[in-house]
Formats: sequence, C-alpha cells, structure tokens
Amino acid sequence: MDIKEIQNLIKFVAKSGASEVKLEMDDIKITIKTGSDSDTTIVHQVPAAQIPQVAAAPAVVEASAPAATPPPAAAGSDDSKYITIKSPIIGTFYRKPAPDKPLFVEVGQTIAEGDVLCVIEAMKLFNEIESEVSGKIVKVLVDDSSPVEFDQPLFLVDPS
Repeated sequence: MDIKEIQNLIKFVAKSGASEVKLEMDDIKITIKTGSDSDTTIVHQVPAAQIPQVAAAPAVVEASAPAATPPPAAAGSDDSKYITIKSPIIGTFYRKPAPDKPLFVEVGQTIAEGDVLCVIEAMKLFNEIESEVSGKIVKVLVDDSSPVEFDQPLFLVDPS
C-alpha cells in the first residue's frame, strides 16, 4: 500500500463520517480515528524499507482532512407512518447505475420487494441496495453522490 492509497483511504473515511476504522493486512496496520478536535491516523508497517514513505502520511492527512460532522436527523413526527430504508454499509450513495442512465427510483414511484433502489460504492465496489418492503417512495433523504454511514436513513416508503 503506497502513500497515495493511504491518503485516499483517509479522505474516504473522513467523508463517510465514521469515527474509527481499522485495516490490517500482511505487512501493514492502519487505524484512522476521526473526532471533534482533530483527525488522527496511526500507520504501522513491518518492512523497514517502507517506514519513511508511510511516516509522512499523518502530517499530510491531518492538514488536509476535515473533521467529520454527523448527518442531520431525518425523522419527523408525520414520518412515523412510513418505513425508513437505511444504508447497510458505509460508502458513497448513487441514485443511478451510471451517469447517463435514469434514476433507479423517483418520489411517487411504486416499488416491490427486491427492486433496486440505489447503489452504494464502498472500496471501488458498487453494491446494489434492494428494497425489503413494497410500497411507494415518499422521500429520498440523501443527495446523489454523497457519503453515507451505516444505518443512515436513505428513503421513506409508504407501505399502504
């Protein structure tokens, strides 16, 4: 893992809003913690030849990575009759399968169980998020191409 990949990983974690991420591979261990005061990155690498290259990463990243802020609450008192579809993973939310393709679902559209609602990109993998309920899309709670956290509300569905 080179310094560019480490910096990209840190930027991704900062955008996602996760408070701590640990990654362990054969020759490297990385812990990324984000907090309200400042971001911290700890990198341990086994081969001695790689240490100088990786040791520069925390200084660069701490200066460039902003502190993550939690997303606003999306549930209101009138939304209690709706089912909330939440993100099963951390990643980047996309409403379309590709930039030149139509949206998976739109507000007012009726969906069935198993219909694809969106994709969430995590670590260069695009995961299709399928509906576990049938109903009508009432509201899309996340903007296209924005980072989402685990269990973050994505859609409101009227089951009736």
